[in-house]
This record gives sequence, structure tokens and C-alpha cells, in this order.
Amino acid sequence: MKTFKRNKAIGFFDEDFRLEKLTKLGDPLVRLSIGIDFELFRSLLIEKLHVEPKDDGGRKPYDYVLMFKILILQRYYNLGDDQTEYQICDRLSFMRFLKLTIADDVPDSKTIWNFRERLTDLNLVESLFDLFLTKLETLGLVLHEGKIIDASFVEVPKQRNSREENKQVKTGEVPEAWKENENKLEQKDIDARWTKKNGVAYYGYKNHVKCDEKSKLITSFIVTDASVHDSQPTMDLLNEEDENQPFYADSAYTGEDLENKLVEDKKVTPQIIEKGYRNKPLTDPQKATNKEKSKVRVRIEHIFGFVENSMNGSHIKTIGIKRATTVIGLMNLTYNMFRKVQLA
Repeated sequence: MKTFKRNKAIGFFDEDFRLEKLTKLGDPLVRLSIGIDFELFRSLLIEKLHVEPKDDGGRKPYDYVLMFKILILQRYYNLGDDQTEYQICDRLSFMRFLKLTIADDVPDSKTIWNFRERLTDLNLVESLFDLFLTKLETLGLVLHEGKIIDASFVEVPKQRNSREENKQVKTGEVPEAWKENENKLEQKDIDARWTKKNGVAYYGYKNHVKCDEKSKLITSFIVTDASVHDSQPTMDLLNEEDENQPFYADSAYTGEDLENKLVEDKKVTPQIIEKGYRNKPLTDPQKATNKEKSKVRVRIEHIFGFVENSMNGSHIKTIGIKRATTVIGLMNLTYNMFRKVQLA
């Protein structure tokens, strides 16, 4: 049996050499570290999270910006809490991004979970998202020459419920057996819903996003259960800043009532893909117009493509819409950070 020996002893600068090689190979976290000033978030995090200790004893909390960067790291690679802890300990690129050395203490999975729970309880992710959006506005990256809206599914682990239990959950009730067992109830998602699209069944939530047409930056989002129709949150996604801009969407957003509201209430110019019907097919001019609209509307698909391909997909493992909103909000914020780096 062969035995393998080290070719040489570990050198003082070996870690630096390895990190240099990772940089040359295109470590995306290097670009993120250079392109994003995470200190932007410190004041808000301290303001909302800091609690004066009752005494001098006990362990000091981890740095808030460090913990926030861990959540961004987690979303970019779509990792669970246990895997996040493991990968920070294991990967030099993760440690470099977090400015940790091999001698530093790494937050464990429970600490990561607790930090995210605090953000959820305070609805803080939306404020962090808005803070970064304000920075993007200041940099002139949001151009306000048009808006696009679309939605994508965010799946969660499927629930193993009986038919009767699913029926009760769908009507907003909590089955009695779950109420009597707190541990079981904690593992049941009573907010997620089933839906079908093109014959494929999905279970979970929807990420409804509005993006800036030119920059493809997400400017607002709403999270609903998966059964909510794409067009339903449209009016809530639009605001005064969108006035007098073209509004692009696919044929799921068609409807005379909606288009009238878009013009009268939101003062946007609808550029919605028209839909043909069995006894009323699209005319050639309508097809030509649809083709022009699609060239713009398709830009929002690049966002969902980045999430699926570069961020390892949009499936999450949270329970309940409140936690899902936090994680999906972090997903959208992480996308905007990488998009900012790309634009810059």
C-alpha cells in the first residue's frame, strides 16, 4: 500500500499564495468586497439591534456587520445555517470576505439563526433593502426610464399533511392536532400554498419584484403565498416615483380594469403583452407590438436567471411567510449588490 508524504512544509505565506490564486480564478466575493461598502449598514443595525447589557459579565455579541455579511454570503450560495458555519470554517474565500483569520471565533449555526430571527421580528430586511436602494439612487444607477414587474416561485419543503389538514390550512384554520402539539406546529407552514403553472405544481411563496428597466436593479418587492395571482400586488409595487414612465409586464397582467387603474391611479403608461383568445387571435400589428414590448420586458428574467444560476436557486427552508419574507428580501438585496458591482 502506497503512502503519500508532504512535498514540503507549510510556509508562512502559503495562505496568501492560495488566496491570490483564488482571486485570479475569479472569486466573486473579492468583487463584492471591493464594490460594496458594508459599513453603510452599521448605523441602522446598531440602532435597531443594540441592547445595553445588564452587567459586564457574559460574552460580547458578534459584530453586527459581520453577522449581516454572513447572511449575504448565505443567500449568495443558498446555504443552510449548519452548512454556512461549516463553510466559513472550511473555505479561505469565505474567511477573507468576512475578514476572519484561522484564529478567530466563527459564529455557530444557532447564532446565525438567532441573528436572522431578530431581523425578522423587527422587519429589518426591508429597511436594509431601502437603505441600499437609496445609495444606488445617489450613485445615479437607478435611471427611472421605465419599470418592469414580474413574479417567480420560491419553493419550500413540501408538507406531509392529510387531505383534511390541507383543507383546513387552505381556509386559514389550524388543525386541532397541531394546536395540541407545539413541536409539531412549529414545523408546519400554515402560510405556504400549492399552485400550478403550465401543468407543473409548486409549493411555497412568490417573489413579486419591480425592477428599473435600464439598470435591472430591483426597486421594490412583495412576498405572497404561491397561489396569489401575479397581477394582484401590482398596485402596491408601484409608487409616485414611477409616474410618467412606461410600465412593462407579461400577459398575466392584462385586463381592462387593471390597465385603467395603472393609468388613472399610478399615472404610468402600460406596455403589457397582449393576449390572444380562441375566437379573437392577435392581429399582425399586435404581434409586432408584442415583440417590441418583449425586448424590454424580458430584462426582468435576467434577475431570476441570476438567482437560479449564480445564487444556486430560489428554494428556501424557512417556515411561515414572515421568515420567508426576510430570506427573500435578503435574496433580492444580495442580487442588487452583485448587480451594482457589475454596473460599476
